[in-house]
Amino acid sequence: MIATPKEHAVAAAFERELLTVPFDRIAPLYLVTPQKKSSIKFRQIAASIRDIGIVEPMVIARDPHDPEQYTLLDGHLRFAVLKDLKETDARCLVSTDDEAFTYNKRINRLATIQEHKMILRALSLGVPEARLARALDVNIKTIKEKRRLLDGICDEAAELLKDKQVALSGFQILKKMKPMRQIEAAQLMVAMNKFTINYARSLLAATPETLLVSAATPKQIKGISREQLDLMERESANLEREVRLVEDSYGADHLDLVLARGYISKLMTSDRITRYLSLHHPDYVPAFEKITETEAFAS
Repeated sequence: MIATPKEHAVAAAFERELLTVPFDRIAPLYLVTPQKKSSIKFRQIAASIRDIGIVEPMVIARDPHDPEQYTLLDGHLRFAVLKDLKETDARCLVSTDDEAFTYNKRINRLATIQEHKMILRALSLGVPEARLARALDVNIKTIKEKRRLLDGICDEAAELLKDKQVALSGFQILKKMKPMRQIEAAQLMVAMNKFTINYARSLLAATPETLLVSAATPKQIKGISREQLDLMERESANLEREVRLVEDSYGADHLDLVLARGYISKLMTSDRITRYLSLHHPDYVPAFEKITETEAFAS
């Protein structure tokens, strides 16, 4: 009989059961300042907890010296809200890893389209708009706008922006464009990593009249002549072509740069090579040293 190696047990990242923990046993990593409490995000979390309670439990880790004491890894704003509401305990998820940075570096803010889908889902389940507005700390008009977010946005553009933080006004600007121009504008936003209202307005200003929907207001921008708008349209078209060219070669160029940097770094560790360069090609040495000192390119 052939012996098979023993299977290695996989350590669980969290304890199996949620644990109700008194707040006097939880030590936060930082205190929530009055400035943070005045932020829109804090008010939205507070409104949601007041209306529907805690949706996502806080994450804590046991103190290695005292298992009855805990460190708060994730959920500092929720913790502050609950304390402000005079709560004394909460059900928490107990992590077996006390590395708080692991949680913070993996936070993903809710994208605009994801929030839109969440609202549609809640409405389909019968949640009243007024209750949603209270939970998100916004007025009902905003809920209606978010519900209609993708009306007039083509599927391809929506797919490009599905995980991006784009303001409601940004989508309203895109709706003034025809589908092909919406896709081009979304591609430029993603390529330039710019999702601001002003950038969306500049793309609209650089859009030819033929690519605007018939209901769109004619472009009248104070201080910009028709000739300047025509120039912006041409420059926008050139930029789109250049962005696509860069996208086509970016992967290969990035790999070449990483390999070249690694090769030069290896060369510069050799005393014989550095002496030879210093004697015969002294101009190369500072440039090579600068390359080896540069942080590795982000992957």
